[in-house]
Amino acid sequence: MVESALPSTIPGSNSTLDNTRFIASDLCAYLETYLEPEQVREVYRAYLFGAEAHAGQTRLSGDPYIVHPLAVAKTMAEMRMDHKSIIAAILHDVMEDTHISKERIAEEFGQDVAELVDGVSKLTHLKFRSRAEAQAENFRKMMLAITRDLRVILVKLADRLHNMRTLGALRPDKGRRIARETLEIYAPIAQRLGMNAMRRELEVLGFAAYHPLRYRVLQEAVGRARGHRKEVMQKIEAAICARMEEAGIVSRIVGREKNLFSIYRKMQQKQLSFEEVFDVYAIRIVVEDVDACYRALGVVHNLYKPVPGRFKDYIAIPKANGYQSLHTVLFGPHGIPIEVQIRTEEMDRVAESGIAAHWLYKAGDRHSATAQARAREWLKGVLEIQQAAGNSMEFLENVKVDLFPEEVYIFTPRGEIMELPRGATAVDFAYAVHSDVGNTCVAAKIDRRLAPLSTRLESGRTVEIVTAPGARPNPAWLDFVVTGKARTAIRHYLKNLQQNEAADLGRRLLDKTLFSAYGIRLEEVEEARMRALLAELQLPDQETLLGDVGLGNRMAALVARRLCREDGDPAGSEREIPPGRQERPLAVKGTEGMVLSFAKCCHPIPGDPIVGVMSAGRGLVIHRDKCRNVAEYRDRPDKWVPVAWSDEVEQEYAAAIRVQTANKRGVLASLAAVIADMGSNIENVSFDERDGQVSTITFTLSVRDRKHLADMMRRLRRVPEVLRISRARC
Repeated sequence: MVESALPSTIPGSNSTLDNTRFIASDLCAYLETYLEPEQVREVYRAYLFGAEAHAGQTRLSGDPYIVHPLAVAKTMAEMRMDHKSIIAAILHDVMEDTHISKERIAEEFGQDVAELVDGVSKLTHLKFRSRAEAQAENFRKMMLAITRDLRVILVKLADRLHNMRTLGALRPDKGRRIARETLEIYAPIAQRLGMNAMRRELEVLGFAAYHPLRYRVLQEAVGRARGHRKEVMQKIEAAICARMEEAGIVSRIVGREKNLFSIYRKMQQKQLSFEEVFDVYAIRIVVEDVDACYRALGVVHNLYKPVPGRFKDYIAIPKANGYQSLHTVLFGPHGIPIEVQIRTEEMDRVAESGIAAHWLYKAGDRHSATAQARAREWLKGVLEIQQAAGNSMEFLENVKVDLFPEEVYIFTPRGEIMELPRGATAVDFAYAVHSDVGNTCVAAKIDRRLAPLSTRLESGRTVEIVTAPGARPNPAWLDFVVTGKARTAIRHYLKNLQQNEAADLGRRLLDKTLFSAYGIRLEEVEEARMRALLAELQLPDQETLLGDVGLGNRMAALVARRLCREDGDPAGSEREIPPGRQERPLAVKGTEGMVLSFAKCCHPIPGDPIVGVMSAGRGLVIHRDKCRNVAEYRDRPDKWVPVAWSDEVEQEYAAAIRVQTANKRGVLASLAAVIADMGSNIENVSFDERDGQVSTITFTLSVRDRKHLADMMRRLRRVPEVLRISRARC
């Protein structure tokens, strides 16, 4: 027996030693049922190594710490995982809680085991500003490790499962925090990977710890209602079993009961009472092959009438995690709804074990291989989200979005099927095809008809994306996209775009300031001076400095002063501005992008005298020079930027006008017709009825310049009902 190899040098009392030896021996006895003897001996050696590393450590329950890793390893063994995964489970906390290094583990048990243990270990050597940031960064590290080796998440889920089983030893507040994290992250991951048995237990344990009162109330309600259900279920199962025998279909029929968390979630989401949710009977029919699945479907539809629109074929179109089954809802005896799942034995194994079925039943198991391939496809998408995410908090939020999918199935023009979460739009589809397709999409064809990019997609639709080389993502897309990949890709593109535009504006501002104040151009500044300033400001490169200037985080005048100070001068010293040099205003074209905006308080348009105000993080904001909101900046030259309209302005701008009219029927239609005839669009309209006779209508219109606006206002004055018209002032 392996047990005889246990040395007498393991620290601890005899009772503790005997207890852990028994657990380890029990584990090894189980492993001997499917692993080679040498592999079992290696697992036992890992136990001795872990017991020595954790010597003297105890859990809050009072148990020796090594009991926890052994319990995690037992869960992995029940999934019939390979011996390296079992070893990693036993050692999963040694890097985090003891002096043992990754190199030492690699030396003792190989690089694969070391990488698995490292993937599960938290980042204890780094300091974070908050618990949320630490959680997000640890999650990010774990997900990256999973993309290299799927076994990392299996160890982590087994670890979380045992922690949830022993949650009672913790303080209530800490227990609730861990339970919430389990419900929000780990149970959805288990579901995403098809591990439904693991997911169900995590959900129930998490629900009991996070909402203990609601859990007890539901548990008592289920207990009271269960007696009557048992009798009804037996009748339904007997009727289905008899029909299956008549049809010559070999089957296994199992009555299913929703777990408490599923009942609670359904009550919450669909606003149903307990009786409405619990009055649904669920049955699983397991048959020999796919052909028998469809024959069994015909049998149950002949026995009880199906509910229209409630049939789903997940065999022909599997779920994203590889799950396959036929789902139907029937009108049972006395109108009782019966949910029926029909699947093969292989499908049933994959439905319960998910990607773990790959290690559990390797030989000829096509379905488990598909489940693992789909898991890898999802993790590939997670890796793309990570690469584009700005920080770990953003990454965690975007992955959470992808962990709650209720899929819709969309066809590409070539007939390929793509899975997207329910509520996904044409933009989500475009990014699912490829990031470049998403970044350049301009329209969508749904079933060959043009549709807005914000259109919510429905299963069975064929979607084609229309792209244009010069197109780029619109910030408004963030208001309706639902997939993490689309959200991250849009943010990443806009972030880079804003940085590029900010650098371009910063270059123009700094160049103008240098020439106006010191008579030199930016390209004439000595490279050594620029390097010295970058080192002084601790910036990596010139583009970052220019981006800060463009975003208003640094003043162009101050940067120019530092670049042009004499050697040996203090950092803040000023040189005299050459006499007679005029500061030429910055030319505004209106195409500067995200770092130049036009104030909504005064709506400046070409032809208006304008001023620019630098706003930290936003860049340059253009106001009319008489705007009351810029009065406070007149005594702050560091914020003030002289600007003027360029001769090349072509686009349209928003302008606001107030029209006082007689309160008569059809006035708004008359005004709108004139505005349309003048080649303008109404962007917004609001009413203020002064009395029963007179109304004031405020229009926000798109105009080309002051002349266009003046012509329109002259035309509007000719409308008989117009009493007065003026440009709106802030």
